[in-house]
Amino acid sequence: MSLQDWLKFGWVKSHKTSRQEIADLFAIADRDLSACQTPGLIPDWQFNIAYNAELQLSAAALSAAGYVAERSNHHHRVIHSLEYTVALAPALIQQFDFCRKKRNISDYERADMISETEAHEMRELAELLRTLVEEWIIANHPNLL
Repeated sequence: MSLQDWLKFGWVKSHKTSRQEIADLFAIADRDLSACQTPGLIPDWQFNIAYNAELQLSAAALSAAGYVAERSNHHHRVIHSLEYTVALAPALIQQFDFCRKKRNISDYERADMISETEAHEMRELAELLRTLVEEWIIANHPNLL
């Protein structure tokens, strides 16, 4: 499977990105990585904000590769595209996907289900992804940074 296959299936669309779009996605991620550490913020929101940083970074990588995810299953596609962009290990993709599911529950079904530890781990994962995406873009699409 490849992003070209995803294009054929209609899971992504071709997209011409710009240096500004990538900068904007990184700026959102950086804002969220800072905001998720706000003193007194409950773990649910810490987690959700760090998750959004991860999602924006994943979208930046997908965009740099020349694609955007379709609206249907958008978060799922953006996260799983990391296999084809930054060559993220399947175990990390599974971790991010688990976080996606957990975030959906905490956002729409149940309050106070995220622990401080889980929020901290989500932030660490997003920080790791920021480094990986930036390094990948520098190596593969240096004109975008």
